[in-house]
Amino acid sequence: MSVVPAEVLPGSALAVDETAPEAAVELGPRARLWPSLCAVYRAQLSRARVARIPLLFVATFQSIGIMVLMRGVVDGGAEAQAVVAGSAVLVVAFVALNLLAQYFGQLRASGGLDHYATLPVPPAAVVLGAAGAYASFTVPGTVVTAVFGCVLFGLPMAHLWVLVAVIPLAGAALAGLGAALGLLAPRPELATLLGQLGMSAALLLGVLPADRMPEAVRFARDLLPSTYGVEAFARTFGERPDWAFVLGDLAVCGVVGVVSLGVATWAYRRAAVR
Repeated sequence: MSVVPAEVLPGSALAVDETAPEAAVELGPRARLWPSLCAVYRAQLSRARVARIPLLFVATFQSIGIMVLMRGVVDGGAEAQAVVAGSAVLVVAFVALNLLAQYFGQLRASGGLDHYATLPVPPAAVVLGAAGAYASFTVPGTVVTAVFGCVLFGLPMAHLWVLVAVIPLAGAALAGLGAALGLLAPRPELATLLGQLGMSAALLLGVLPADRMPEAVRFARDLLPSTYGVEAFARTFGERPDWAFVLGDLAVCGVVGVVSLGVATWAYRRAAVR
């Protein structure tokens, strides 16, 4: 009896035809951006729902407290409009900039980016999904702050619907900035510090009336992404809002949001491969 290797038998499943070309390996379809973004968004929203809701109350009460304090020194007019608009956008800055910087800083320090790097998910989906989830928590707080401010200062509420554009556009700009700060910071403590400084800048430069600031501070205010969301919202309190300027400010917010989210995506790629 002779022993023949199984791979040379014609009818064997292990038979190899050396003349046949190498078989192509079939890979699964590459994950698309939109389904991946939705999956990350839902996961982040579910994870952060319990942990971030108390912080959202803190952000809302902080903005309401600032308006109550400013009520003693501001009577009305353009200054009141700036205070209400700045306090409303401050809620977005607290969550989208400050908390997101802390989240990505801790995620990078704890090795959590390695988990996302092993998934077939585009880097842009991770950044956009997390940014969208955090920005979603700002909606109720921003609306409550805006309504309370209008009642407190006697401002009209006819154009509060503009928050439908202000919240996502300002949120995208600030969330991209917060994610980039958290991913580029070498230590989580530094990411927390940068997030706090960014929120403080949004507070000081966004809530205080611009006409009372020195020229150098006004220039720094123009560099802050949230400024254009504040300006767009404040313009709608007038009797006859100039919608061309409102749309211009919102367009600037949108452009800054695209750029900042692009930088955050690059920072994510850079941090994930290290």
